[in-house]
Amino acid sequence: MKKILLVEDDIHLQFLIKEELSDDGYDVSIASNGREALNFLLESDEIEPDLIIMDIRMPKMDGVDTMGHILKSRIDKPLIIHSAYSSYKDDPLIMAADAYVLKSPDFTKLKAAICKLIGPTDSEGHDDLIAANA
Repeated sequence: MKKILLVEDDIHLQFLIKEELSDDGYDVSIASNGREALNFLLESDEIEPDLIIMDIRMPKMDGVDTMGHILKSRIDKPLIIHSAYSSYKDDPLIMAADAYVLKSPDFTKLKAAICKLIGPTDSEGHDDLIAANA
């Protein structure tokens, strides 16, 4: 199962995104801010995620600072910036992200970016294989 680290401070979005991606077959871990994300990535015994989805405006440590630490740490994982603000898109540090997706009540663009970066979930691939052999 492909693992995703969701870095998001809004508990409602945490719930919605985790449910949506879990239903699609992804294993989703949550960090509520950049400090929690760095602890997860650098000090945790958890299995490393295949992908990171990160908000920008968060308490304690925002997404821009967190991304800087991730780049300095040479953590080589695809990263999607998931923000309500389009103004950050031209920030040089943010441009290092693999994708920039504006928040929306429809998660289609977020899911498409995930699939593009890490491929479909194992269950999606299994369903495609079953359909192809039917």
